[in-house]
This record gives sequence, C-alpha cells and structure tokens, in this order.
Amino acid sequence: MIVMDQGRIDALLHFYETLSPDRVQHFGFYYADGAYFKDPFNEVTRIEDIREIFARMFRQLADPRFVVHEKIGDGTGLILLWDMSFRLRSWRPQLLRVIHGVSHLRFDDEGKVTYHRDYWDTGEELYAKLPLIGVAVRFLRRAMG
Repeated sequence: MIVMDQGRIDALLHFYETLSPDRVQHFGFYYADGAYFKDPFNEVTRIEDIREIFARMFRQLADPRFVVHEKIGDGTGLILLWDMSFRLRSWRPQLLRVIHGVSHLRFDDEGKVTYHRDYWDTGEELYAKLPLIGVAVRFLRRAMG
C-alpha cells in the first residue's frame, strides 16, 4: 500500500495553487513519467503530454488559477475539490469565470502521481456560458429538466 506523507501532499497542493507558465516544467517533481491524465477534453499517459496540456492552458486563457477547497483521502489516494478561475483572452476578457471540479489522484511508491482524473460539468461550467452554444445548452437543460 502506498501512503503519501502530509508534507508531500501539502507540497503538491501548493504546486497546483501556484501553477504558472514557468512552473509547468516542474510536473516531473510531482508526477511519474508514465502518469495517466484525463479531463473532459484530454486523455494522455506521458508527463510530456501533461505538461503540454497545462502549457496550452496558459497560452489560451488569461490568469488561470486553481484553489483547492477540500481534500479527502488517506494518503493512498486523494480526492480534491477545487475551483479554477480564468478569463477568456478572445471573448469578454474582463469577465472572471470559474469552473468547479473534482480530481481523483493515485500515487506510486515514490509518492508521485500516477493517475489524475478531473471531473467537471462542461455543459454547466463552460458551454452554457458561451454565446450561441449557451442558448442551446440552456434550452436543452430546461427541456429535459
């Protein structure tokens, strides 16, 4: 059984909350080389690809920031409840947007992340807030609800 110590967990959470374009290169301190990562838009199994996902996030979004509100786990795995705030560079950049999400993490014997799965509702958190697409998403929600 793999058990993460509290200091390593705190360091990982600090990494997420202080992530910046310059710090994307530091994923290797926290993630295993063959780490699995999946979110609503990506599914990869190499640390280089994970770095690229986050580097692309910083290129496409303005001021992305993660805040972890709760952690649940015993050191063998973690569930993180978080918010990601950001601004769109190309449409209404003055508007701060927030996505509420959950991450499921598992670790190897060295305490590095081997499995990272993000869950968040793309319909409610993203598509419903976009022009044109949002109208259709809101209509479908009302029609099905």
